[in-house]
Amino acid sequence: MTAVNTQKLDVYGVGNALVDILALVEEDFITKFSLQKSGMTLMDAQKQGGILAGLKDISLKKRSGGSAANSMIALAQSGGTGIFVAKVASDPNGELYRQDMLNFKMDFNVPPAPTADNPTGTCVVLTTPDAERTMCTNLGVSVNLSVSDIDVEQIKRCKYSYVEGYLWTGDSTKEACKQAMQYSKDEKVKVCFTFSDQFLVDMFADEFRSLLLDYCDVLFCNADEARSFCKKDSLDDSAKSIGELVETAFITNGKEGCLVVKDKQITSVPGFNATAIDTVGAGDAFAGGVLYGLTHGYEPTQAARWGNYLASNVVQIQGPRLEGSWADKVQQIINA
Repeated sequence: MTAVNTQKLDVYGVGNALVDILALVEEDFITKFSLQKSGMTLMDAQKQGGILAGLKDISLKKRSGGSAANSMIALAQSGGTGIFVAKVASDPNGELYRQDMLNFKMDFNVPPAPTADNPTGTCVVLTTPDAERTMCTNLGVSVNLSVSDIDVEQIKRCKYSYVEGYLWTGDSTKEACKQAMQYSKDEKVKVCFTFSDQFLVDMFADEFRSLLLDYCDVLFCNADEARSFCKKDSLDDSAKSIGELVETAFITNGKEGCLVVKDKQITSVPGFNATAIDTVGAGDAFAGGVLYGLTHGYEPTQAARWGNYLASNVVQIQGPRLEGSWADKVQQIINA
């Protein structure tokens, strides 16, 4: 019998494993393909292939990605530890993904699926000159993540679990989310959830509301998602409503920073000056920074400051992730 690793870790993350294909494009490219600007569109391989064909003369970069995965890497870059659970295939993109996780010392133990089950998921990320990103996603084999991939023994090793809203688009992945949350609740592991995208809020608002009440300790969302979820024009009013549902919430608001809602009290945490060229991954980096803060004894407002700092640096580069370790900057930023 294989011994169970009992080393204590910070976060158990669950999400879609996607390889990001990054491209800088002009506004007319978005119009040409009738894409929803600044949003994420799910599409089959054929439609995504048409978009890639349109990019044949544009320089592309390839990175492992996915919302929760980006957050887990930001956690690791801050000095944190964790396990990431997602589905990849036995193909070159799947191996790229696995190696990227291991390079950041992130546990990634879900066995790859046979390539016949679908390829590893991919997301074409189109960034326009205004720094907005439009995502075209083929989920591939990531939709096969299931309850059987969720391991309660691994959850017990962690202080928090973190689940992305994008998983709500599939029945199997949704059930995997619920299982992770239930195990976490049973084992007294704090449950974090991110709305991920406004289109998910619009589709699943009632389900998300029940989810927050039944399972969640911490919510991550942005200002537009908060307003849409609460059906209110005022961000402060939305924050108050969200504070009735969860113990703690972090609501990002672009260059303004974020609102922290803790025990129904709202605090504004200002952002950092930045010249944005690409907003992809900013919210993910923020969440990873906050998760580091929460799991290392910092107050939510301090954790939010570190999250704001990471986000302000991500928007100044192309792609969703920073390079290398940022752990040596934590104390300087939080205590400034």
